[in-house]
Amino acid sequence: MSDLTYWCELAWLHPGEAVAGVLVRVEGTRLAAVVPGVVTPPMGAVRLAGLTIPGMANAHSHAFHRALRGQTQVGTGSFRAWREQMYEVAARLDPGTYLALARATFAEMALAGITGVGEFHYIHHGEGGRPYDDPNAMGHALIQAARDAGLRITLLDACYLTSGIGAPLDGTQLRFGDGDAHQWAERVDDLASEYARAEDVVVGCAVHSVRACPPEQMHVVAEFGHRRAAPVHTQVSERRTENRHCVETYCATPIQVLYEHGVLGPRTTAVHAIHLSDVDVALLGGSSTHVCMCPTTERDLADGIGHARRLHDAGSPVTLGSDSNAMIDLLEEAREVELGERLITGERGHWTAADLLRAATMVGQASLGHPDAGFIVPGAWADLVSVRLDSVRTAGAVSGSAGETVVFGATASDVHSVVSGGRRVVVEGGHVLGDVGTMLGDAISAIRW
Repeated sequence: MSDLTYWCELAWLHPGEAVAGVLVRVEGTRLAAVVPGVVTPPMGAVRLAGLTIPGMANAHSHAFHRALRGQTQVGTGSFRAWREQMYEVAARLDPGTYLALARATFAEMALAGITGVGEFHYIHHGEGGRPYDDPNAMGHALIQAARDAGLRITLLDACYLTSGIGAPLDGTQLRFGDGDAHQWAERVDDLASEYARAEDVVVGCAVHSVRACPPEQMHVVAEFGHRRAAPVHTQVSERRTENRHCVETYCATPIQVLYEHGVLGPRTTAVHAIHLSDVDVALLGGSSTHVCMCPTTERDLADGIGHARRLHDAGSPVTLGSDSNAMIDLLEEAREVELGERLITGERGHWTAADLLRAATMVGQASLGHPDAGFIVPGAWADLVSVRLDSVRTAGAVSGSAGETVVFGATASDVHSVVSGGRRVVVEGGHVLGDVGTMLGDAISAIRW
């Protein structure tokens, strides 16, 4: 990492405008100066063509699911078949193979302009649930993978105790459990303490879901979040069957159960939150709980389309995630939030490009414990993502609508330069680690099921 000066042909500056000729000086991991109106690049400055936006935040990822891409589409591709294949991949991972797969997956994210990832982590132990010599070996592998790829990571360690409401863990799921929430918290406290001084690592926590973390255990997870001032994430109301089983058992929706047990709040992110009642929306918005939409996974798994605008207007900040990594392209996630709502309402114009870029950058970064990221301002994390405006997808762009061109026309393939925490990790469209496609192919072949 070295101090550098960059000249941006166009830069997306707060509160949401493409500004021409912006000089940016980086010192260490931070932006030291941002100077607009510089007509030509000074001697020695690195020229960043196209539109440079703040680094994007992938607020919900399961890195190991990347191995499933294409494999779960064989035949009819039912949800049950997808889940069984996911367990098969999980069964084959150890700290070494997990490191290789996650490193390649996170490198793919960097190529897409992602500088921070919220990794929803639940493969904690070895075969049959036996802890490794270091009980957090798998978590360490994920953290090392993110560092190698050039991403900040928020490791969202999930409390996963049951296979379904009232049902014990079985098979591969035994690797996910810690016995009870107190044993989970003891393990995660040790992990958090190891990275307490690390700027690029946040150890957060997660209630995996209402089906996998019984209500009487949830307060332990919420208390961990309060004690550590850490992000708390939870997957909720993704599928109608989840809601039905929850209501049958607890006479309350999953959102209501989480609210009653102290999980919701401004440091919490509810992932998916698709099938909601009016009361659910009010509880999420009234508690300022973030909501993470993952449209490419939600469409792949036939989960449904969330009501992001309604949740936002109720008081829930909206973020974006790649979830199962069926696709890693946060620009696609962003536009799908708008396009999905067009499909279910028959109307256009729910979200502006500026709204969606805020969700992909500053709001997502804040939900991962980095409120000082997602802006191109002095003092913020030095994250700069440059997107081509001359590709076959973006050609014809003009400065006044460059943000709209990027959000509604560009793809991850148009990202040509990424500076993450002051480190140049993507140069001319290539990752500094080398050929990411080869890395992914080798990592997936090593665990082929």
